Amino acid sequence: MKKQAGFTLIELIIVIVILGILAAYAVPKYMNLDKQARVAAVNGLAGSIRAAADIVHASAVALGTASGTVDMGGGTTITVANYYPSNKNEAIKTIQDSSGFTTGTSTSWTKIGAPTAESCGVTYTAPTSAGYAPIISISSTGC
Repeated sequence: MKKQAGFTLIELIIVIVILGILAAYAVPKYMNLDKQARVAAVNGLAGSIRAAADIVHASAVALGTASGTVDMGGGTTITVANYYPSNKNEAIKTIQDSSGFTTGTSTSWTKIGAPTAESCGVTYTAPTSAGYAPIISISSTGC
């Protein structure tokens, strides 16, 4: 008679229990990745807006345009006030891609898909006088 080779029922149950323990340990570590991704996207947009505002500022200073419009090339003109983009709509004109965000308030963008959208985004506040930079703030508590 030929002896059959294979796993016993007890060996299979032990393997399933071990896999269950590993899954119970690993799954919570990966559950928070979507929040981290939204926070990273918000930080990325804030950095892009800062860079865009600085580029517009450099162009406005070079042209001596404290208020009015600055030609950024490629058909893009930015309205500036105090050498910086005058509002959030002007600030985002030089950014190539802002997909994943929607207009929140008159000064902010919010992350699409955030559990609390009004607490997950970027706010742009133009400077009120020359010599000051715009305030670009991040809110990530609702991401």
